[in-house]
Amino acid sequence: MQNTNLAGKQKAPFGLRQIRGIGRRFAIVTLKIAGVNQHKRTGELNEEEIKAVSDIIARPTDYNIPKWFLNRQKDPKDGGYTQLISNNMDTAMREDLERMRKAKQHRGLRHFWGHKVRGQRTKSTGRCGKTLGVQRKK
Repeated sequence: MQNTNLAGKQKAPFGLRQIRGIGRRFAIVTLKIAGVNQHKRTGELNEEEIKAVSDIIARPTDYNIPKWFLNRQKDPKDGGYTQLISNNMDTAMREDLERMRKAKQHRGLRHFWGHKVRGQRTKSTGRCGKTLGVQRKK
């Protein structure tokens, strides 16, 4: 489903979570709208249920899922609200970082340099393998 192999032994909401861009709450809402029993295993879903769930994931606003529930809100290009999944999510992230870097935004440059972006401390964490503490001069 959605270019992802799902584990058939897991219960349906947790099986859907293996698709990138679908979280716990979105999976549960999707199954409720599709009318699928949440206690079913992912491998037990029949073709009609899989088709219904895929359609809801592809077009969530058509099924009255609110805008605030989606993972791509106020898209910079078109201002739309969408639910991105798998490859589309990676592409959008790459484009956003590239746009921020080209505009010389602080956040984009920090991503480019590989530094912490959201104001975390950098003195003692994120040193990529070096030991913590002060080294003595020899």
